[in-house]
Amino acid sequence: MAAKRKSGKRKNLPIKYWSHSSLMSFLRNPLAWYKRYVELIYDTPSSPSGVVGRACHTAMQHYYSGLPKEAATELGLESLRNVADFEINFGKNTTKKAMRAKRESMEREYLQAVGFYLARPPKHDVIGVEVKAMADVKGLALPIKAVSDLVVRSRVNPKSLDIVDHKFVDSFSPLRANKTLFVIQALFNYYTVKEKYGKPIERFIIIECKKTANRDGKPQLRRYTINFDEVGEEFFLFKKLINDATKEISRPRLYLPNPSDMFEGENSFDIYRLGLVEEEKPE
Repeated sequence: MAAKRKSGKRKNLPIKYWSHSSLMSFLRNPLAWYKRYVELIYDTPSSPSGVVGRACHTAMQHYYSGLPKEAATELGLESLRNVADFEINFGKNTTKKAMRAKRESMEREYLQAVGFYLARPPKHDVIGVEVKAMADVKGLALPIKAVSDLVVRSRVNPKSLDIVDHKFVDSFSPLRANKTLFVIQALFNYYTVKEKYGKPIERFIIIECKKTANRDGKPQLRRYTINFDEVGEEFFLFKKLINDATKEISRPRLYLPNPSDMFEGENSFDIYRLGLVEEEKPE
């Protein structure tokens, strides 16, 4: 009976599950979230940096799946070239010449970043690559979903698993593993990987690769580690945050734009202007 009641509640919600990206989108800009995750409209262009980062992830996916460095690099470059111009936010670079020049710089940035990473790639006992998984978590009204770059055998305990996440960045994160975004993402991956493999999860390992060369000659890779046995309070806060967000989307509400959002502010105001979301009618 309880399961039926839970299922009935889910039918009244506008989404079927939470992911790290959808939760962050909702917290940052509810109207942009509504467009993408409720209306399922995916026409917002990506930043050049985002396109390069996805191409780098493609290369890592192929490399850790067993391909040689050169082949993995080429497949990542191919994925970058297959992104259409209308899918990229070129900013002020609107002429064909400027867009072509920007794409050439994106390719150089991609090749440099992947070259930095693959010069001395971290070694892992890989269990899974690009692992997509869903989990029903006790205490949450909605399931959660995550994609893990790598699931590897833990060096802390061979009977356990670690999760590895790659980030290709312009500068290293100043707050390291204490960064709230890292912890929230880590917990999405923790529950989903545990559900999929049925094994204990020891750590979430973030490997940042700086895309531009360090002038001081320091390593281009930096590693942050979140030990799950050290973040007990964060498990509670994680559930509370998701349940509070679920309560917010379950009630009738207006989705207003956030023009100050550096990523989707202008786009969210355009959505609002066009009336994508209907206003609530007074009773």
